[in-house]
Parts: sequence; structure tokens; C-alpha cells
Amino acid sequence: MRCPKCGTDDDRVMDSRGVRDGAAIRRRRECLKCGHRFTTYEEIDRDEVIVVKRDGSRQSFDRSKVDKAIRRACGKRPVSDEQIRTMIDNVVANLESGEVPADKIAELVMEELHKVDEVAYVRFASVYRQFTDVAQFLSAITEIVRK
Repeated sequence: MRCPKCGTDDDRVMDSRGVRDGAAIRRRRECLKCGHRFTTYEEIDRDEVIVVKRDGSRQSFDRSKVDKAIRRACGKRPVSDEQIRTMIDNVVANLESGEVPADKIAELVMEELHKVDEVAYVRFASVYRQFTDVAQFLSAITEIVRK
């Protein structure tokens, strides 16, 4: 692992522990050249998941895109980093290898957001469902209140 400070790939692992219910391993490392300490995470590399977009194009699944979307929806909301990582893990765990429609991923994200923060859910839904007027926002909010 390359040191983020000096770029040397000579380090030692000082501590390892499972995180996110065993879905990843957190390793605390120390660079043997400059002494800088840093943290890395390792997780299982899943079989290839191909996302089928609305326009029919295909691309490899990118976990960071789900992370970015959830973090944007949860911006300035009382949602912890641990809750966000758990939501991302749950979305990824529900994906099957092969081709997955982008709509399915968005629905999984909305399910997770709905469990954690309803405002974040409405934020995400407004972008995903492309709300164009206030009536659509009211409809989404009414749906939340009914549940």
C-alpha cells in the first residue's frame, strides 16, 4: 500500500479489525520510510455487476456513485457516516451479479433512505423521479405520512 504522504509502498500493519458487520477490514498502517500513519479499508470484490441505464447504455457498477448520491441526499441532515456506510452496504448486498437496471439500484437507495431519514428520501426521490412541480413533492410527502 502506498503511503499517502511520501509515496513509498513499504509499510507495516499496526492494527486490523472487522468493520460494518464483517463486510470490510479496517487496517491501521505505518510507513516505514517517513513514519506517517494512515488507515485503509479492504472489502470483498464482488462479481461484475453491469448497470443498465435508462438510455440502454451499460457500465460497470461503481460503489462510489451510490456513496455520492446518498451523501448528497443526506447533506446537512442528522445522518452519521456509519449510517451512510450501512445503507451503501445494504444496497450493494442486494445487487446480484450480472446486469442490473439503474432503476433497481435507485429503488434500493430510496428504501434505505426511507428507513433512515425521510427528508433525505424526498431529496433523492425528487432527483431520481425528476419532480417538475410542487404537486409531485406533496404527493411524495403524503406517501411518507401514510406509511
